[in-house]
Amino acid sequence: MKFWRVMDSCWRHGHRARLLENGEAYFARVFEAIDAAQREILLETFIWFEDKVGIALQQRLIEAARRGVRVHFLVDAFGSPDLSEDFLRALTEAGVQLRMFDRQPTLFGIRLNVFRRMHRKLVVIDERIGFVGGINYSADHLEDFGPTAKQDYAVEVEGPVVADIHAFMRHAIATRGTGERWEPDTTHETGKPAGNADVCFLPRDNGRRSRSIEQAYREAFRAARQEIVIANAYFFPGYGFLRDLRDAARRGVKVQLIFQGEPDTPMALIAARWLYRHLVDAGVRIHEYCQRPFHGKVAVIDDEWSTVGSSNLDPLSLSLNLEANVFIRDREFAGDLRRRLGTLIDNHCKEVDPADVPRGRFWQPITRPLLFHVLRKFPEWAGWLPAHTPRTALVRPDDSEDSSK
Repeated sequence: MKFWRVMDSCWRHGHRARLLENGEAYFARVFEAIDAAQREILLETFIWFEDKVGIALQQRLIEAARRGVRVHFLVDAFGSPDLSEDFLRALTEAGVQLRMFDRQPTLFGIRLNVFRRMHRKLVVIDERIGFVGGINYSADHLEDFGPTAKQDYAVEVEGPVVADIHAFMRHAIATRGTGERWEPDTTHETGKPAGNADVCFLPRDNGRRSRSIEQAYREAFRAARQEIVIANAYFFPGYGFLRDLRDAARRGVKVQLIFQGEPDTPMALIAARWLYRHLVDAGVRIHEYCQRPFHGKVAVIDDEWSTVGSSNLDPLSLSLNLEANVFIRDREFAGDLRRRLGTLIDNHCKEVDPADVPRGRFWQPITRPLLFHVLRKFPEWAGWLPAHTPRTALVRPDDSEDSSK
């Protein structure tokens, strides 16, 4: 496959990349890395609950801070609204630098900061090992949570790209959590090689990288020759994205999509199904994962290119949320991810029969583009409101906030 223009400047060479499936694998590795940290721990997450997983993370961060490790933790306030004062105070009194992204009061118990969420899930330990993915710190990512436990993925990476992730996270601390205007250092390779994989770290912000992840997908679609497999929890991308995906199917690429069949948010399935006719008419095969809620944001193309991260393929992630994915060129990693997705398709998915997808009314070819445009752009338009300008607050031991930090 050829190089992709949007990522040409961010590819790093010489990595070990390991796929982590679900909370059982992810929490074990992250907690092990935190326990072994000697100098610095950087974390970012959207959801952090005060359950057995969240408490386990809290205790490890407190222990790390007490032994002299610098700990910086950025948490989205919309995704993590119910953390108690005692829970947070224990961290800050131990020396953890805890920041809440867009912490705003509610109106009659309703959270108003719906848009521009800090949706990234990142960890860097001692500038040596990094974690990127879609898994939050909550017990619903563990199988013993029950039938609503989430299916999800993350990647553990060692090698030069960890320096990029580290630099980005440090930059985000100084830019109210947005990470805007960050640029990777392309003048030289940083860090020691750890393997053979090429890796690119690509954030999405509301500045010059507002379409970075979407463009990376689309460039890969245009280069695909054999197969595209996408597994994404929330799917409602733009027409350009859909056009490139349909064009790939029409030129003979086997395109398979995995969506939620038992969604945690019913609207996710309604929105995706609204696009089914448009996709199956081009030969795209659609599978609905029915074992439990699907929360992953992953893809594999041509047994070489793959991505794992926090970005869904819906208007919030592609237009407003602060996201981060890693893109990997490595046959071994891509093969591992492809095999695991194949297991889902073969054992836990129901394939959509094109004959069962309604064709719709005669007026829908006219009304659908208009409605699609409104739905696709509404989060972006709403984000223009001053009330949705994000602010990051440092949580102090006395629970006071300093929004200038």
